[in-house]
Amino acid sequence: MKRRTFINTTAKAGAGIVAIPHFNILKSKPKLSDSVIGHGDFKYRIHKSWGDLDRTTTPVKNCHEMVMDSKGRLIMVGDDVHNNILIYDKSGKLLDSWGIRYKGGHGLSLWNDGSEDFLFICDTNGSLIKTTTDGRELMLIGHPSEYGAYKKEDPFKPTESAIAPNGDIYIADGYGSNYILQFTKDGEFVRKIGGGRGVGENQFQTAHGVCIDNRGSGNPTLLITSRAANCFKRFTLDGNYIETISLPGAFVCRPVIHNDNLYSGVCWSSDIKFEEGNMKTHPTRTSKQSGFVTILDKSGKVVSNPGGTKPTYKNGELQTMLQSQPIFKHCHDVCVDNDENLYVCQWNANKAYPIKLERV
Repeated sequence: MKRRTFINTTAKAGAGIVAIPHFNILKSKPKLSDSVIGHGDFKYRIHKSWGDLDRTTTPVKNCHEMVMDSKGRLIMVGDDVHNNILIYDKSGKLLDSWGIRYKGGHGLSLWNDGSEDFLFICDTNGSLIKTTTDGRELMLIGHPSEYGAYKKEDPFKPTESAIAPNGDIYIADGYGSNYILQFTKDGEFVRKIGGGRGVGENQFQTAHGVCIDNRGSGNPTLLITSRAANCFKRFTLDGNYIETISLPGAFVCRPVIHNDNLYSGVCWSSDIKFEEGNMKTHPTRTSKQSGFVTILDKSGKVVSNPGGTKPTYKNGELQTMLQSQPIFKHCHDVCVDNDENLYVCQWNANKAYPIKLERV
């Protein structure tokens, strides 16, 4: 088995400015929206301009994911190589930006080893990179064929990672071969989890996200997204299937655990079943720009859908969930701060910056 490659280079961005006409937004404190979205105890006011920046100096393409570090800073990854990483404070002020080579910057996870925060960046061009929070690259995991996990011709386009309590790394190959790949913290390949793409209980239709669920009895589990199947699937940390959490209508991205609840961005929604990517089927009933946020309690029950229809159960079965208000386009991730405010990242949303939802 090969260990992952250690790198001593830095990803700190240098000069490089793109001029984009008609946008030069200066920071000012946004006013509270008069409208409140969400359901039950999870309702929010919208700060749509919270994350807006000067596009001539810090442009974005897609705002993919965001995490909060131990200092309370909000760190976002995107795929604009002028600044893959944007670091905000809670007011929306930009504190730092870096990253000039992650053309497929997509997944962002944070892990603290007890003394320091580290970032794990998934680049869908075929690598996972561990960095410090100021952009110094520490290690890289490349194509799984280097570790005996794949054949060379097998696609590898990682979308997300999660770090277990012991430091083991789980990589979701969501746009590639649809396996979860487990490595030790030192880079030794451990196993492939799941049966690849398919409809079996241990298979995935776009394994877009993965997280460690530490809620419950003290036995952490994996929650893995099967986006086109509108569900999360739970596995043991050594790869055994446990259960499916069905979310009809909702094409969910990664699961995010905060306290007792699970949050997720819904990239789009539909009242019909179809293969992900086939948006031409039933165009009057399927919209690309139909995202919202969904929130589940500890038991796996949906309790709120900010921007979406009210969660409804009939005879214990969750009914199809759809966008109800055109606030979001493609919700790609949700970050929760320690005041339980939400920060929503969007994909393919006209280069929109993150939106803040203030808990009320």
